[in-house]
Amino acid sequence: MKVLISDNLSARGVEILKKAGLEVDARSKTSVEEIEKIIGDYDALIIRSATKVTAGLLEKAGKLKVIGRAGSGLDNVDIPAATKKGVVVMNTPGGNTVTTAEHTIGMIFACARMLPQAYASLKAGKWEKKKFEGVELYDKTLGIVGLGAIGGVVANRCGAMGMKILAFDPFISAEKAKQLGIELADLETIWKRSDFITVHTPKTKETAGMINKDTIAKMKDGVRIINCARGGIVNESDLYEALKSGKVGGAAFDVFEKEPPENHPLLTLDNFIATPHLGASTKEAQENVATAVAEQIVDYLVAGTVRNAVNVPSVPADQLPTLSPYINLAERMGLFIGQLAEGGLTQVAVEYSGEASNIKQEPITLAALKGVLTPTLQENVNYVNAPLIAKDRGIEVKVSKSSEATEYTSLVILRLRAGDKVVSAAGTLNSRKEARIIQVDNFPMETVPAGDMLVLMNNDKPGVIGGIGTILGQNGINISRMQFGRESQGGRAMSVVSVDSPISDGLMDKIRQLPNVLSAKMIRI
Repeated sequence: MKVLISDNLSARGVEILKKAGLEVDARSKTSVEEIEKIIGDYDALIIRSATKVTAGLLEKAGKLKVIGRAGSGLDNVDIPAATKKGVVVMNTPGGNTVTTAEHTIGMIFACARMLPQAYASLKAGKWEKKKFEGVELYDKTLGIVGLGAIGGVVANRCGAMGMKILAFDPFISAEKAKQLGIELADLETIWKRSDFITVHTPKTKETAGMINKDTIAKMKDGVRIINCARGGIVNESDLYEALKSGKVGGAAFDVFEKEPPENHPLLTLDNFIATPHLGASTKEAQENVATAVAEQIVDYLVAGTVRNAVNVPSVPADQLPTLSPYINLAERMGLFIGQLAEGGLTQVAVEYSGEASNIKQEPITLAALKGVLTPTLQENVNYVNAPLIAKDRGIEVKVSKSSEATEYTSLVILRLRAGDKVVSAAGTLNSRKEARIIQVDNFPMETVPAGDMLVLMNNDKPGVIGGIGTILGQNGINISRMQFGRESQGGRAMSVVSVDSPISDGLMDKIRQLPNVLSAKMIRI
């Protein structure tokens, strides 16, 4: 079988592939057009961040079985298109965690002491001691947005230097934060109290542009902002103005919204420093990810074993037809109530009854856990690392079986404890093995967990649904399905309205202002 490596990969990875008897075509900086011409001959594709695997490229990949990313980020891979074609997508989470965290800490030091600027001045023949007076890190407050693997290492190292650590992470409980010696805070507190702010989140709809002119206005004068995570989390135009005015004292970036950042205004400022996406660029990290991805490709092509796949769990081939519908159901249920839950998540409980209690449950539980974590962590969570992420964040995972008789031949119940509240959903498979949610909390209803869904909590009064339909119709948003459930006549009710296009934030505000609407949230699956 043939393996195409389209980006630079450590020689150690190439050696592992060849020793396994695979034919290897190792290239570097290969254009998409070139890959499209040759990809039809290959069984596996190994990439880093430069190669963009689009739906168009995948259409030309007739033999392709697996894509391996030497690194963790997968925003350059069209995962739904790969899944549709039956191509397994793998990454190598954790291989560059320490390296990226160390780079972040280096950027914090450089930003605090203006090291690159001072070096450039000295090389120019100047001796400007007063101009480059910096600030100490000791006793300063570091706000960390995203306390995953990398954010956790940054917190540990910076805390050891005497910095006060504030952290925001929706999946970290107060108890876990206390164990780590970290003060858990909401974003408003991070903005107001931090002397330094570093982001360690994926780029999602919620995090894109999360640091902008409005949030910067809430920050301390002279705050310093570090981004070694994803370009676009910080609004670059707003940061430019804040750096020029002095509201932001300094900033250090390893990533940009568009890379390379040609003629970028930020690069003209003396209080801005940057590196060319070097977070994972150490000899050790490159060896780690090259070795990991090569071993994973060999395991899959030679032994049929799936490891660190983001779009398929590790399931024996003979069990896959039975388990796949349940895996799909559990992940969709997790995605659904994972977006409903609010506050620090402390427990995920999965209960199986009927036929579901007599099959292999581990991959189904993994799928549910992945679904719960995905809305916030996006591509950083997969079927393999989901349990590790939960453990690191102090989230308890419980699995049980029920012998109670129900009207359904098979039932999966998923419960999340977040803060002092529990959110639950019950799901089953219809006659065609399609996923259905048949109850949310105390509200019975049959819901198709797919696409864009408006989830409403309202008083069971006339006119609520009519008001929603009117607003959506006036704004050209078509309703594809509507499901309703109520606790009792005249009491609280829940409505799930499936729509053909997303509802804007402004329109959501109008829906929330309708009479008898208690809450409204958009969910996407």
